[in-house]
Amino acid sequence: MSARDLATPYPSVTTDESANAAIRLLTEHSLPALLVVDGRGMPYAVVPVSQLVRQLVPEPALDDPLRAAVLRDEPSERLAAGLEEQTVGDWLPRRGFGPRCVGPDATAAQIAAVMARRRIPLVPVVEQVDDKEARMLGVVSATAVMRYLITPSDSADRR
Repeated sequence: MSARDLATPYPSVTTDESANAAIRLLTEHSLPALLVVDGRGMPYAVVPVSQLVRQLVPEPALDDPLRAAVLRDEPSERLAAGLEEQTVGDWLPRRGFGPRCVGPDATAAQIAAVMARRRIPLVPVVEQVDDKEARMLGVVSATAVMRYLITPSDSADRR
C-alpha cells in the first residue's frame, strides 16, 4: 500500500501561533506529535510530544535527575502565561525535527524506516504538483503503518 493510501488529515499549527495553542491542540486530540506547517500549509516540523514535554522541564532537572526530585512543579498559571508569550516557532526544540517527508508512492516499509530513523510517530506525505508547487496530502501515523504491516492481507480494511 502506498503513502497516498495510508495518509490521513492531521491537525496542525503554524510557527506564528502561540505555544499554548499548540498544547491545547495536542491535549484536546491526544496527538502523538505536533505537526507544524508553514504559511503555504507545507510541513515545517514534526515534533514528538515527549520532546515538547522536555521543553517544559527546567534545565537543571534535565542535567541532574536528583535535582528534579527536589524541584517543585511549576504552577500551571505561571507556565501557561510564559508559553502564551511564545510562538510555536520560539518554543520548538532547535534541532533535529525538520520534517522528513515521503512522496505519495512510498511504501509502508519505507515510511516505517523513516519513522524508526527519525524517531517520529508520523510522516507527512507530500506530492509534487509541478516544478514549483507541492502539496501535503496528509500524514501517515505509526499506528497506521503498524496496522497495515501486521494485518492479514485478506482483511477488507487495512487502514
